Amino acid sequence: MAAMPSRLETLHKLHAADPQDADVPYMIGLEHSKADDPQEAVTWLDRCLVLNPSYHYAYFQKAKMLSELGEDDDALAAVDAGIQRAATDGEAKALGELQELRTALV
Repeated sequence: MAAMPSRLETLHKLHAADPQDADVPYMIGLEHSKADDPQEAVTWLDRCLVLNPSYHYAYFQKAKMLSELGEDDDALAAVDAGIQRAATDGEAKALGELQELRTALV
C-alpha cells in the first residue's frame, strides 16, 4: 500500500495545477509556519499577496512570521500594509485583527 502524500505535497500539486489560486500559496505558507519554517512561510505568503493583494490574513500571517524571524520593521510594514488594504476594502473584522496584531508587535 502506497503512503499517503503529505498535506504539503498535496498543496504543491494543487498549486502546480492552478498557479493563479491565491488560497493554495496561503495554505502552503501556513503549513511552513506549522513546520517551524517562517522564512519559507513568508515566501509563500508573498506569492499569495501577489495573486490577491486583498488576502488580508496573508498580511497577518506574514507579519507574525517576520516577527518570529526578528525582522520587526518588516513585520510592522506587513501589518501596516494589511491594515491599509483592509480599511480600503471595508473589511472591519480583518482590520480589527490586524490592528490588534500591530499593537502586540510594538
